[in-house]
Amino acid sequence: QIQLAESGGGLVQPGGSLSLSCTVSGTLASIYALGWYRQAPGMQRELVAAKTSGGRILVANSVKGRFAISRDGAWNTVHLQMTNLKPEDTAVYLCFGGDEIDDILAWGQGTQVTVSS
Repeated sequence: QIQLAESGGGLVQPGGSLSLSCTVSGTLASIYALGWYRQAPGMQRELVAAKTSGGRILVANSVKGRFAISRDGAWNTVHLQMTNLKPEDTAVYLCFGGDEIDDILAWGQGTQVTVSS
């Protein structure tokens, strides 16, 4: 069984920065991909960024150049560094882990990010 726990959300002003972290526990050997989705009220869940242990990285066009995904060497923590945040980045950010970026095995509970002045 795989568990994921996010941390680092909060309130930030437009143009500010936040860093999210997701720690994975359980059967880590089955986790090939780690990443982040986000969901704003009334909107579809959107893939923000993902990374595989094979080195593949995906970043949504809406955040490219502003957000970066990284992981620690032990592959049990993934980070999302968010800069130049905009009000439209406001959402619940959910960490996921899976066999592939599109084969998700587990989700975290989510952490709220609010960008507002």
